[in-house]
Amino acid sequence: MRAGEVVDGWRVEERVHSGGMAVIYRVSGGDAGVPLVMKVPRLGHGEPSTSVISYEVEQAVLAALGGPHVPRLVATGELGNPYLVMELVEGTPIAELAAKAPLEPAEVARVGAALATAVHAIHRQEVIHLDLKPSNVILRPGGEAVLVDFGLAHHAHHPDLLAEESQEPAGSVPYVSPEQLLGVRWDPRSDVFSMGAILYELAVGRLPFGAPTSRAGLRKRLYRDPIPPRALAPAVPEWLQEVILRCLEPSPADRYASAAQVAFDLVHPQQVVVTERGRRLARAGALTVFRRWLRAAGFEPAPIARPTAHLSRAPIVLVAIATTRASEGAFDSLREGVRHLVAAEPDARLACVTVVKRTPELGGSDEETAARTRLQHTVLLRDWAEPLRLPAGRVSLHVLESNDPAEAILQYARVNQVDHIVIGAPPRNVPALALPGTVSVKVAMEAGCTVTLVRPRAARA
Repeated sequence: MRAGEVVDGWRVEERVHSGGMAVIYRVSGGDAGVPLVMKVPRLGHGEPSTSVISYEVEQAVLAALGGPHVPRLVATGELGNPYLVMELVEGTPIAELAAKAPLEPAEVARVGAALATAVHAIHRQEVIHLDLKPSNVILRPGGEAVLVDFGLAHHAHHPDLLAEESQEPAGSVPYVSPEQLLGVRWDPRSDVFSMGAILYELAVGRLPFGAPTSRAGLRKRLYRDPIPPRALAPAVPEWLQEVILRCLEPSPADRYASAAQVAFDLVHPQQVVVTERGRRLARAGALTVFRRWLRAAGFEPAPIARPTAHLSRAPIVLVAIATTRASEGAFDSLREGVRHLVAAEPDARLACVTVVKRTPELGGSDEETAARTRLQHTVLLRDWAEPLRLPAGRVSLHVLESNDPAEAILQYARVNQVDHIVIGAPPRNVPALALPGTVSVKVAMEAGCTVTLVRPRAARA
């Protein structure tokens, strides 16, 4: 289409991108209140049949998605004149940052956390992107990530048109997951793998598996791990390598169970438990590679539950512990309540949180006193969590400083995409009129997730 052409009331301003399956134009018209683009699939003689299928997939997926992490769909064309009019997302594509890689670890973590938050948001809406790459992620000026190009996506409640059309793997070669090469399109951990490839590229300045052009070259990622980032870029800290290589594990079961857990570790690097994975400087040995090769050769894909059902088995659980005043009975009751939750879900992550008041000492006038106070409460949290006997990688300890404990807990839960809050119930002697002002009731009333109030059992006579 040419500038000035009008299509169904939309005026074409300029072509902004020409891809393999679609052309994108900036357009004006309507009353959307935001800049708009029109995406037109490539049709006609010589064009791949997947162009129209990808158009149909993206139309259905965008219509089903909502929130700040996807472009808003404004209008669609008829079958004889297909197009999608959507919000023009203004910001910085991660591809621009990748061109400047390697980036500082803190910047990699910031970008990665924003990306993981966006991916988790679409997984919670039953969508798996399956084509994550730097050019398909845009960072808004405020730092939020927006995912674009859902033409290869899978929606748990819609027919998988791409799988019905072709058995060939769909996705961008440098970022596609091993299981996608074997026909699996229903596992949200495939997006976790692609996120790991993006993080690797940002941290190291090169692709983890290169850009193979043959199927044999592609299949190597079924059993070969990439060169450890620290072997190529010594400035990469062990905790960041731990996160990256865990995302890039060949087997989905060995990766992070959810994108939210990736974001959690990137936001709290001091809580990342570094294993051999984070310290290694060489690839896995021949025996490990051979075992992976055997496993890949005998792979039998088994569908897993829809994304939200999978995520429900990998929740982030926040337990609020009043280390300054709680009784042993309250501690024990909280511990028992949490024990049942995390025992039922082996992939659950537990964040133990306490809130201490801001004081002149904690405000920075006496850093030594502030550090000593934080350490004291961290030790109390550790002592509380120790009887649960959870692996180190499943539990983290957080001392928050605030004069409003309820708001501090709520803010922490929002930022870290917490799925479940466990907190002590208000004392029995609190008057009914005062209940809304208590920390636990305020948290229960305002939290955007499940909240469990735990009350100690009454002492027997």
